[in-house]
Amino acid sequence: MKQPGKVTVVCGSMFAGKTEELIRLARRALYAKKKVQVFKPSVDNRYDQTMVVTHMGAKHSAVPVGSIQELKAKLDADTEVVLIEEAQFFDESIVGLVVDLADAGRDVVCAGLDQDFRRQPFGPMPKLLAAADEVVKLRAICMKCGSPASHTYRVIDGKPAHWDDPIILIGATESYEARCRRCFRLRGDRSKS
Repeated sequence: MKQPGKVTVVCGSMFAGKTEELIRLARRALYAKKKVQVFKPSVDNRYDQTMVVTHMGAKHSAVPVGSIQELKAKLDADTEVVLIEEAQFFDESIVGLVVDLADAGRDVVCAGLDQDFRRQPFGPMPKLLAAADEVVKLRAICMKCGSPASHTYRVIDGKPAHWDDPIILIGATESYEARCRRCFRLRGDRSKS
């Protein structure tokens, strides 16, 4: 009987090192001579179309996909380790796929933001966290005071985002900062009412 795989979810705010960890785990699996595939949402083209790239410039090849159906179609039958970058951008069907892959003996790593810029659960991440065998929660450094940071803070034209702004805005340092709880303030923050 084939050993079951496992699901690892790497989460945290922007600039916490999620992509670095995903790349580290991909390389580790390659060193162990396993067949590895890395996937990323095609909507995330900040640094490169076909690579996952850290904010510091480390890279690893990846297959861009527009949906979980497309990911399934591009998944090779002999892949042993499946890594999925920016998991928060996929729909909830990612959860069933990840569980099925692990049940079939594959190791799966999903990296993504567990919270959006409003500090609300982001996309399918809560269900992925619930399905995980292992959760790695990373923290960044607050870009305002230097304390450990768990939140992604959106800045538009030098001002805090408004609660009602669209959830998805692909960006990096021009639009986002890591912030600690003390330094996190949104305009029109409904979570405080």
